[in-house]
Amino acid sequence: MSDQKTKIGVIGCGAISAIYLQTLRQFDCVEVVACADIVHEKARARAAEFGIPRACSVRSLLADPDIAIVLNLTVPKAHASVARAALGAGKSVYNEKPLAIRRSDGQRLLRMAAERGLRIGCAPDTFLGGAHQTCRKIVDDGLIGEPVAATAFMLCRGHESWHPSPEFYYEVGGGPMLDMGPYYLTALVNIIGPLRCVAAMTRTTFPERTITSAPKAGKVIRVETPTHVAGVMEFANGAIGTITVSFDVWGARTIPRIEVYGTEGSLAVPDPNHFGGEVWLKKGASEDWSSIPLTHGYTDNFRGLGVADMARAMQTGRPHRANGDMAYHVLDAMQGFLEAGARRRHVSLRSTCERPSPLPPGLIDGQLD
Repeated sequence: MSDQKTKIGVIGCGAISAIYLQTLRQFDCVEVVACADIVHEKARARAAEFGIPRACSVRSLLADPDIAIVLNLTVPKAHASVARAALGAGKSVYNEKPLAIRRSDGQRLLRMAAERGLRIGCAPDTFLGGAHQTCRKIVDDGLIGEPVAATAFMLCRGHESWHPSPEFYYEVGGGPMLDMGPYYLTALVNIIGPLRCVAAMTRTTFPERTITSAPKAGKVIRVETPTHVAGVMEFANGAIGTITVSFDVWGARTIPRIEVYGTEGSLAVPDPNHFGGEVWLKKGASEDWSSIPLTHGYTDNFRGLGVADMARAMQTGRPHRANGDMAYHVLDAMQGFLEAGARRRHVSLRSTCERPSPLPPGLIDGQLD
């Protein structure tokens, strides 16, 4: 591992920031040197909790010439504007998912980064986890033959019962597709490859939601986005997949969350919102499913792994894995599902991407190639 440390500044110190900051402390290729939040007390609290040298304003963070990567952990509707500001300040940026809530904003970010010789990274990085890298290796090694179909499910009742500020989940740019879709679609792109065309039917079952979690219990949220999406997708290799995501369901027994079906067998993929989980393989006509030992590490909650990989890639000159092109392709697909549901038609995607290179087997936690 290089002695270089890429300096990182965090914008957005809400609930998700803690696991990022915990993870990044485990990599010697990065150093978080500053954090900022619109509520300065949150930045001060995170700085104290994780030993970050500075809690400062966004303006001050962006003006710091030593910061090379801005880790953008703001709410989805702010992802594009904060990322543009970071790129404008000459810094590479890694966004929480989704990359943006509109295609036009995502395209602008990619153009800005390319014009300035900077990098765009984006969550989720769960596809780099041990379970999902094991699934990738199974497919790459030909153990299920050529992928011909896939299924994906994410069904729950929504987030207003546990999240302290759940309003954004029901605004434009929220909903189960833009909130949870990135995990499932990124996992499928990693395993099978990019998409070519999508179709869907959508509904908004409850026009209003009531928060039951502290501190906003009793507040009524007006729902602005579909909360149940049933989609069909065609992959560039010809495989056909289905995806259902919902905030309208009390419970479901759709486990595993993803399955991939090939000409020589079937693969059960664990929850893509996590890094670990059990991988199951069925070969050919056999009636038995076998639990497959994981070939890779990073099975705990390693949110931030994608940031460290981007920093390491910047140091060595290689492509980073949780990259902007894949994140934009996923955004294009998610907006395609919503557009298809609204207009009752198929939507051909104009974007594509490469499958990111797999992590080498045998890495231990805290290591990158």
